[in-house]
Amino acid sequence: MKKPFENVVAEHGPMVLRVCRAVVGFDDADDAWSETFISAMKAYPALPDDANIEAWLVTIAHRKAIDIIRVQKRIAIPVDEVPDRPSSIGVPGSTDHEVWDYVKFLPEKQRQAVAYHFLGGLPYGEIAETLGGTTAAARRAAADGIKSLRKTFAGQDSKGASQ
Repeated sequence: MKKPFENVVAEHGPMVLRVCRAVVGFDDADDAWSETFISAMKAYPALPDDANIEAWLVTIAHRKAIDIIRVQKRIAIPVDEVPDRPSSIGVPGSTDHEVWDYVKFLPEKQRQAVAYHFLGGLPYGEIAETLGGTTAAARRAAADGIKSLRKTFAGQDSKGASQ
């Protein structure tokens, strides 16, 4: 028997939000998160009882993130002044905010593979199905993304300044 959908949101909502933030950025993550759970709510009654809910939600989040990325590529919004932005910390209260500043600059496939595997907990096979491609390609994209992040942080001193 399936859990009530509100329990699914409570249990998996923070993970989906972290994935959305890593893929589309802090500003659009709330929209991607909301769209993910609206779609999930509609499809939940037909979901098999033995389905991997976490993987299912990450797949939906991926599709919603792609929709947002496509819209962003088509729309340019000029502004006179750059507004103050809220914190870009991936998880409120965490101290890993520098990581998020670098994750957003990874190439798209690497950023997605890192987000889906390390934040969403998906195995590489499911990432390959989600992104299209092979399991080896998904593993390589995640490894390359992590390698790039490690190189970036290897050049940082304890205060976060470049050496």
